[in-house]
Amino acid sequence: MIDLEIFLEDPASLDSMLQARQVNDKIDISLLQDLIRKNKKLIGQIQQSQSIRNQKSKEIGILLSQGEKERAEPHKEKVKNIGNEILRLEKEKQKIEMKIHSIAAELPNWIDPDVPSGGEEANILVRSWGTKPQFDFEPKTHDEIGEKTGILDMERGVKLAGSRFYIYKNTLALLERSLLNFMLDLHTKRFGYTELTVPLLIEDEGMYTSGQFPKFRGEYYSLDRDGLSLIPTAEVPLINLYRDEVLKEDDLPILLTAASSCFRREAGAAGKDTRGLIRVHQFQKVELVQLVHPNESAQKHEEMTRHAEEVLQILNLPYRVILKAAGDTGATASKSYDLEVWLPGMKRWLEISSISNCRDYQARRGKIRFRQSGNKGKNILVHTLNASGVAAGRCAVALIENLQKHDMSFDIPPVLKKYMTGHL
Repeated sequence: MIDLEIFLEDPASLDSMLQARQVNDKIDISLLQDLIRKNKKLIGQIQQSQSIRNQKSKEIGILLSQGEKERAEPHKEKVKNIGNEILRLEKEKQKIEMKIHSIAAELPNWIDPDVPSGGEEANILVRSWGTKPQFDFEPKTHDEIGEKTGILDMERGVKLAGSRFYIYKNTLALLERSLLNFMLDLHTKRFGYTELTVPLLIEDEGMYTSGQFPKFRGEYYSLDRDGLSLIPTAEVPLINLYRDEVLKEDDLPILLTAASSCFRREAGAAGKDTRGLIRVHQFQKVELVQLVHPNESAQKHEEMTRHAEEVLQILNLPYRVILKAAGDTGATASKSYDLEVWLPGMKRWLEISSISNCRDYQARRGKIRFRQSGNKGKNILVHTLNASGVAAGRCAVALIENLQKHDMSFDIPPVLKKYMTGHL
């Protein structure tokens, strides 16, 4: 949820941000302004009535202390009426605040000033790394290689669970398991993340905190009877670990990582990337999450991007870093980089990691705070950041396509061989 104080101080700022994100036609800003004005007026009326009631109560106390019980009775009636009026005003205020909250919950995060306006066409290439491989044969796609060598079975995946499900076999199953172990070791041992194993189910409040609910409810698999959803990413449980908590300033930064299965309906992606393993309903991913001091989130965002890049550099996969434009940036993020890896078989760049600074958007929804050091320390909202570190399935796809041979076998990067020893 965004800080509405920015909107109150500069009403045009919200319209400007929504235009940059290309969603300005979906939010009734004038209604939000009207509701906030009404709420402020009610707060003033309630405070004024409470002040009058307090004064009348004091007068009653003085009269009773003087033995003037009869003179006190009319004042008691007035106090009672004022109390009833306060209750009425508070109920009206509660209804208006619920409406404000309902609108605010749908609003995307404030965009970082560095982020360009516009949609995907306005994305900026920040840097690239590595060299695209050259072949003396026409490179095949990962699904061609996988199905012809027997390590990928899309047909039986569909048989078991429907479209966009799959079966890994032998080398491919081992490759993904090795990738997960390699990435977890890298992020914990080199970069200082704490590894966790998290539930694959999360309650609705958790989905609200991380920003999936209410706006994107239909995009996830839900168990309505239990008020639970299958997680779309380990970011959700990792962020919610500290929901409704006040941390110590010395606790920050908190660096967390987890490997998990992720589940997405991909309801809004019908017809897109239907081939092979590019866009599936279940996949494995190593997630990175940081909870940091607000003054450090911009710097930590750059560092997290380097952490994800390191995975691709060690695996020697050519990639590029893209600064996403406002209209292409996720609703919870203030600023996002995408890492796109080159797929020679499919002849395209593929997003393999998105690294986002959410600032206080998720922390405000989940009331995740820290107490500033000192005797007069205030409770301040943390900033949260998340990144794929990286998506294991897409990484396996990139390795198969970039390291393929003429006979449809493919090389294994040296760093992964120690995880696969005795199996190849």
